[in-house]
Amino acid sequence: MKKKQQHPGGGADPWPHGAPLGGAPPGLGSWKRRVSLLPLLRFSLRDYGFCMATLLVFCLGSLFYQLSGGPPRFLLDLRQYLGNSTYLDDHGPPPSKVLPFPSQVVYNRVGKCGSRTVVLLLRILSEKHGFNLVTSDIHNKTRLTKNEQMELIKNISTAEQPYLFTRHVHFLNFSRFGGDQPVYINIIRDPVNRFLSNYFFRRFGDWRGEQNHMIRTPSMRQEERYLDINECILENYPECSNPRLFYIIPYFCGQHPRCREPGEWALERAKLNVNENFLLVGILEELEDVLLLLERFLPHYFKGVLSIYKDPEHRKLGNMTVTVKKTVPSPEAVQILYQRMRYEYEFYHYVKEQFHLLKRKFGLKSHVSRPPLRPQFFIPTPLETEEPIDDEEQDDEKWLEDIYKR
Repeated sequence: MKKKQQHPGGGADPWPHGAPLGGAPPGLGSWKRRVSLLPLLRFSLRDYGFCMATLLVFCLGSLFYQLSGGPPRFLLDLRQYLGNSTYLDDHGPPPSKVLPFPSQVVYNRVGKCGSRTVVLLLRILSEKHGFNLVTSDIHNKTRLTKNEQMELIKNISTAEQPYLFTRHVHFLNFSRFGGDQPVYINIIRDPVNRFLSNYFFRRFGDWRGEQNHMIRTPSMRQEERYLDINECILENYPECSNPRLFYIIPYFCGQHPRCREPGEWALERAKLNVNENFLLVGILEELEDVLLLLERFLPHYFKGVLSIYKDPEHRKLGNMTVTVKKTVPSPEAVQILYQRMRYEYEFYHYVKEQFHLLKRKFGLKSHVSRPPLRPQFFIPTPLETEEPIDDEEQDDEKWLEDIYKR
């Protein structure tokens, strides 16, 4: 029997069938390097082809992504298969939307001061300019508890911006509850005119033919519904006396209980809020100028509003919001109303002076002259700009002027 060949260093010979081609057996280090290179040489072409194919797919996918504005479907499916990775995981948060300033506007509309006309315009403008019009179905709750204020402010503040919120509600102080104070706008009108419009609207509604007066005052008795306006004023019925007549100032004074008490405190606080928190308080008698200034101050909300307002189709809609069956009170009743509403008139004339000053700064001339002084009280100025109305209603709106021509 042959003996196994021994390696010079001892042990079995690693090459039992003879030395490999190329000469004598190499050293151990050289042998290991050659063995490790064999897999690389054997699979290098396949690996290279796989890498090139992967690169080609990536390039085509990237090209398709750019051309179509998004990733192809198969890449989305692949992402879902590999894991729930999102765009934010790979790229961080998307760039924030650039908002116009101001992007938070509140129109705490005063009742019977043209607000339905303005809301009609806002619905058209919100679709045209893409802002968020936030309205409320609550029409008869202007005074809120502390918790109700907090809840409403929270709901308003979390609305998608830019927004315009509108509701019949007394001034809300957002900063009191840690919120960002929005920009306020509003419109008021001659206090006696506003009172009479509300008096007859509650009883007989408007021309929309939907019996909305019955919906708003379903419990009103027939004798109350047909109560003569002069009797209501002269006999000092609750509806025609304070504090019911102290109506406009609380919308600007705020939610404090003293804001509902006719007096100097509420008046001065209302003036202060007008100066500090309201971008514009307009006068309904000069509505076209109000719209012009709103368009200038808030173009991203009101651009083109005047042309919409003057459009015949819009005026046709506006005609339906005119209060019906209004009658003219006697001069004696008007004088009593004025005396009871002296704080309302002081506020109205203050706002009117501020509005005219603003108009002069922007080169707009006032079309309504200041009423002459009369003994004991001002004669309220007849309306020259009202919610869009026809000729017959315009004649009816000049009730005060006709009284003093007699």
